[in-house]
Amino acid sequence: MIIQKEIILSPHSRGFHLITDEVLRIIPNVSGIVNIFIKHTSASLTINENADPSVREDFENHFNKMVPEDADYYKHVLEGPDDMTSHIKSSILGSSVTFPIRKGKPLMGIWQGIYICEHRNNAGNRKLLVTVIGE
Repeated sequence: MIIQKEIILSPHSRGFHLITDEVLRIIPNVSGIVNIFIKHTSASLTINENADPSVREDFENHFNKMVPEDADYYKHVLEGPDDMTSHIKSSILGSSVTFPIRKGKPLMGIWQGIYICEHRNNAGNRKLLVTVIGE
């Protein structure tokens, strides 16, 4: 069985935001694999620690230092200084995550959660395609 559903997330501020609950609401009561794909090039997805909020701040600080907006070598800046840097950050982190489920429950570690990584200063809604492959 394969099920696909689209989630439209309301705009998030720039940074790293847990979206685990929003994703799990649409997961059917089956066992198998879930893949989440973000349909954008300036935001990304990752699975990481879900407990300490300072992890999210550290992620944002690290990526801003690693991919600085004030560099003068970017050519693709039509939508502002966060334009090309958002594409670079999303390529580093990736456009999808995959995890196993059993009877609709994620089989992630106790401290793992699903993040949307918003790299734009003024982003709009974000679309996620959730694919469940299961029994």
